[in-house]
This record gives sequence, C-alpha cells and structure tokens, in this order.
Amino acid sequence: MSTNTARQAGTPLKVGLMVPANNTTMEVELAAWLPAGSTITTVKIPRGQGLLTRETLPAYRDSAIALARRHFTDGKHDLIAYGCTAAGFISGPAGDAELQGKLTEATGLPVVTTARAMVSALQHDGAKRIAVVTPYHDAVNQQLAAFLADGGISVARMDTFRAPDVVALGRITADEVRDLARATMAPDCDAMFIGCSQLPTHAILDGLRTEFKRPTWSSICATAWDAKRLPVAT
Repeated sequence: MSTNTARQAGTPLKVGLMVPANNTTMEVELAAWLPAGSTITTVKIPRGQGLLTRETLPAYRDSAIALARRHFTDGKHDLIAYGCTAAGFISGPAGDAELQGKLTEATGLPVVTTARAMVSALQHDGAKRIAVVTPYHDAVNQQLAAFLADGGISVARMDTFRAPDVVALGRITADEVRDLARATMAPDCDAMFIGCSQLPTHAILDGLRTEFKRPTWSSICATAWDAKRLPVAT
C-alpha cells in the first residue's frame, strides 16, 4: 500500500493527466507550469460533441474511473490531475470530492482536480469578489458560480464565449481569451479566473497579472499550482 509524503519544491513530477477527448491544450500548458523535468502521461476521456451536462456527467465519470484504473496503477506516476473543470464543478463540491476519492481508491495515487484547484488557488490569494471568463453557456456558468460560492468566493463579473460545441471551443485563441478577460475585469474585482482547461492561457497570464495588478488564474495554471504542493505517493 502506498503512503503520501511531502515533496521538495522544484522536484520533477510524474503526472497522470485525465482530460476530455477533445482537449488539445492542457498537456502542453500544464507541462510548462510544472517543475522542469516533469513528465505527463495523458489519458483522454471519451465524450460526445456537446458540452458536459448533469445528464451526461455520470457516464463520463464512470469512464474516467475505469480509465484511471487501467492506466495509472503501474507505480510509474506520482499523482493524477483530473483536468476537466466543468466535470468537477457541475457535480458540486461533494461530487467533485467523491470523484477524487474514487480515483484515489482505484489507483492508490493522490489526486488534484481542476475544480478544487480553482477554489484553493483563489482562497490562497484571499480572493472574495472575482471576475470570471469561460466558454460555457449560462446554466453551466451558474453551476461554476455556485461551486465558487461554496468556497466563499463571489462572482462579481462574468463573461463567456458561449461555445456551442467542442469544435467551437477548440477554435478559441489565446488572444481572444486575453481580450475577453480585459473586457470583463473591473476595479471592484480582486482577482480574475479563466475557466476551462481547453482555453489557452500560458502565453497571456503573466501579462494579464501585470496589467490587472491582481491575482489572475486559469484552470491549467491552478491545477499545476495545486499539483506542485500535493504530497506524492511513495
């Protein structure tokens, strides 16, 4: 049976990454935010062309657990990063924690979920009223706001690309994300969060932090931050 120990800062990580089948962004950008020498093994979770909903989520979660058991029980990884923001927050804090536990039970590995990393990173910076940018539709955005509210964080301003499907989602560029973030941020917000692990943010996040002079996070950046502070299995 594995046990968890603290990890020295800067130590390379061996990450098992789980993302939706359509995701083309997270593996590369997560690697850029992890310590040098880290490795990522990516497993893609099957899904349809539509965005995730409460109705499609149970089958998606069951598939993720089965895939984790198949690919991440070989002793070659330090942790699992469950990198689907919406799949976490749609199920609520309890549902996200339950999935985290089931993935650990299936693999023996510690797990960081992007949804929980989002809240933890914002709480770490003391954020209370934030601006949010997403690609989701309004009903999904409401669930994101509720997940944040459970962590004591209110959404003061939000805008969205309202991507109709995963094809449109995959076409959103970093420049478009930056422009929408600029249009959404306001003086009454003490942080910015850019939700969805498909949206590219590595090239723009530092610039937005400098411009806003306030904490600015994205799904992928928050996941890397949480992974680096997570105890690893030994």
